[in-house]
Amino acid sequence: MFEALSKKMTEAFSVISPKSSLTEDNIQKAVTDIRVGLLEADVALSVIDDFISKVKSRSVGKRISKGLSASQEFLKIVKEELTNLMGEEGTGLDLASQPPVVILVAGLQGVGKTTTVGKLGALLREREKKSVLVTSTDVQRPAAIEQLELLATAAGVEFFPSNPSQSPIEIARSSLTQAKTQFKDILIVDTAGRLSVDQEMMQELKDMHSVLEPKETLFVVDALTGQDAALTAKTFDNELALTGLILSKVDSDSRGGAALSAKAVTGKPIKFIANGESLDAIEYFHAERVASRILGMGDVLSLIEEVERKVDAKKASRLASKFKKGNKFDLEDFRDQIQQMNNLGGLGKMLEKLPISGLMKEGAQEKIERNKFGQMIVIIDSMTPKERHFPDKINGSRKRRIASGSGTTIQDISRLLKQFKQMQKVTKKLGKRGRLADAMKGIGKSDF
Repeated sequence: MFEALSKKMTEAFSVISPKSSLTEDNIQKAVTDIRVGLLEADVALSVIDDFISKVKSRSVGKRISKGLSASQEFLKIVKEELTNLMGEEGTGLDLASQPPVVILVAGLQGVGKTTTVGKLGALLREREKKSVLVTSTDVQRPAAIEQLELLATAAGVEFFPSNPSQSPIEIARSSLTQAKTQFKDILIVDTAGRLSVDQEMMQELKDMHSVLEPKETLFVVDALTGQDAALTAKTFDNELALTGLILSKVDSDSRGGAALSAKAVTGKPIKFIANGESLDAIEYFHAERVASRILGMGDVLSLIEEVERKVDAKKASRLASKFKKGNKFDLEDFRDQIQQMNNLGGLGKMLEKLPISGLMKEGAQEKIERNKFGQMIVIIDSMTPKERHFPDKINGSRKRRIASGSGTTIQDISRLLKQFKQMQKVTKKLGKRGRLADAMKGIGKSDF
């Protein structure tokens, strides 16, 4: 996410010479590099000019704080201005009203709107513990209703059925009635998209808005379309009075133009970012954390929250107890650890949120991702229980059988066993020192 911009920003700070204060000459090259990086990221020109002006105004003549270098002082200023640019912290959703709280979701065709509705439903059910009803008023796209029904089932939220013969207003009114009757906390309404903004579309949305009186009217912005997305959102806001934005396809966006332009252009807060295909691939938007990612400083807080949500605490505790008793780490345990890592999106996804990500060589994270955890799990599942508990017994003939059963090669089996032995050595040391349990209990509690 934002790889290209992050690289440009990191390079900019390296050219600042060590002085007792920041001068115009000292920061000129860095400011030029940042400007070029923002232009390449497809940030709106007016936004860039305003941002650069604020950075220069705060930097020139600034004395270096004790314990910081000139580049660190400048980095601190840039981070604060990036945070201000993307908006206030922790806006979230306004759910403090008489249920059902209605959330109306709009956007152009192809931005991932329906998928985002499914993700939002899953998030509100799982993290906010809300009862959720979703419905589709998109009678323009043939498969839209069926798509949302499938997503609702997967997300564990209720779906209000509709069909293309109905009018969007009729669907909206009926779904609201059901949400009230069933005492639902939240009703999320998916709307039809268009290839471009048109008057018919706007009128339909305004009529629906009048019927539903939504507490939240959210516009889904395709991050890949850069500043154009922000300008489209502004057009919608003029007609609908949006309450917030959702950035979709952020995981595919190496530039960051939409994220940096949207708030400044529309005046509306970014409330969520959708960053993957799975239903849990959606995060509350935190401007400071995103600024940290862009500047190569990582996003440890988001990583901690993700670990707390997705790591199986019972399995972690059981493994810690096992080592405390001096029991051996076996392939069953190894499989559990791989699965937990897979649940977090893989090692590459985790590294994106660590401060070291900006220092990694180009392409290194991709190579990590190619170490398919899924394949490793299939290999272990192809072993007998005895082989998983006593991996030293796996000889050449057993490797051939496992390779045949898992659709892999003997080399793949040998590589996995080598990785397992390395992990076994680490856990043995931790177990001896009695630190594994503490380490596992401390997941998500460290401030790093």
